[in-house]
Amino acid sequence: MGRAGEAGEAEGMSEYWPVTDVLAYLAGGWRVERSVRDLASGAQGSFSGATVFEPLDDEENDETGLLHHESGTFVWQDVARPAERTLRFLTDGDGRADVRFADGRPFHDLDLTSGRHVTDHPCAADLYRGEFTVRDADHWRTVWRVGGPTKDLLLTTDYTRDAGQEPEYDSEREPQHDSEPNPGQD
Repeated sequence: MGRAGEAGEAEGMSEYWPVTDVLAYLAGGWRVERSVRDLASGAQGSFSGATVFEPLDDEENDETGLLHHESGTFVWQDVARPAERTLRFLTDGDGRADVRFADGRPFHDLDLTSGRHVTDHPCAADLYRGEFTVRDADHWRTVWRVGGPTKDLLLTTDYTRDAGQEPEYDSEREPQHDSEPNPGQD
């Protein structure tokens, strides 16, 4: 399986926008556009919709963070159908997040302090490798490469903050370039 970042690098994305508090950055509503490519068959699909990150305060499980709810329309082989998912973005206290499925199972970690994060999620015989990149206060992207015995997929999702919604995050910072060192990153 190739590197998850190849798609973004091919398009000339060379600078990242560091985020010291991922939950503050993500809070609110986002427009979502996703392309889905089956690299083995050449089939292509798309998802268009919205994602909302709302406060999560689950005292029963002693969890705080954001509840992520995505809904929209998924089109595959010219057939459109409604699609949705829910994730839990839990705070780790250091500005990073522990991302879990709605039922609490672990999904992946998320650390955007450098503006870029690569993570893996093993799922049965498949491996999901995700790259998260932050472009600025109102735009971020995920690229998931999924490989396994019967899967060879590339999912690219672009998020744009809903118009009229002020980011709670400091948007006056300078982007970080590929060549700059990432403090605290190995």
